[in-house]
Amino acid sequence: MEKVYFAHETAVVDDGCKIGKGTKIWHFTHIMPNCKIGEKCNIGQNVVVSPEVILGNNVKVQNNVSIYTGVICEDDVFLGPSMVFTNIINPRSAVIRKGQYVKTIVRKGASIGANATIVCGYDIGKFSFIGAGAVVTKEVLPYALVVGNPARQVGWMSEYGHRLQFDEDGIAKCPESSEKYKLENGNVTKLG
Repeated sequence: MEKVYFAHETAVVDDGCKIGKGTKIWHFTHIMPNCKIGEKCNIGQNVVVSPEVILGNNVKVQNNVSIYTGVICEDDVFLGPSMVFTNIINPRSAVIRKGQYVKTIVRKGASIGANATIVCGYDIGKFSFIGAGAVVTKEVLPYALVVGNPARQVGWMSEYGHRLQFDEDGIAKCPESSEKYKLENGNVTKLG
């Protein structure tokens, strides 16, 4: 069967992986057994993708990222340089907890900034934006902008990655597109 993806000669792709057409895997990256990686992904250098991780289509993984078992990234997710996921709440070197991995789902279109840490067990909402260096210790709402340690919400983002400014009626327009958003009851939805 012809390989439909590119892997640099220094990359290691273990058995049982399913990798989509047009995906690129760069220098010194290790894709461990039984991962599912979608089409047109770009996985930077020195990345580790642990067993059974699932990445959707068009996921961008920058250099030095660690994606551990239990992580699912939906389509169009961006993972910034040196960000990391966790998969155990209470790790100890001498205690084996492989059967206790906690799931983290990063929803469609979310972006996670450089050096951010995502503590396991919390969903990252669609099109949310996690600032560089943030430490996420709870669920992140769709379209939310969160920063800091621990991460706290400081605003809302459009699907194009622009900060939204809502008027007195709770309506915001993305400055780069004609998209409109509604803020109601502490949640944002895209209109139309």
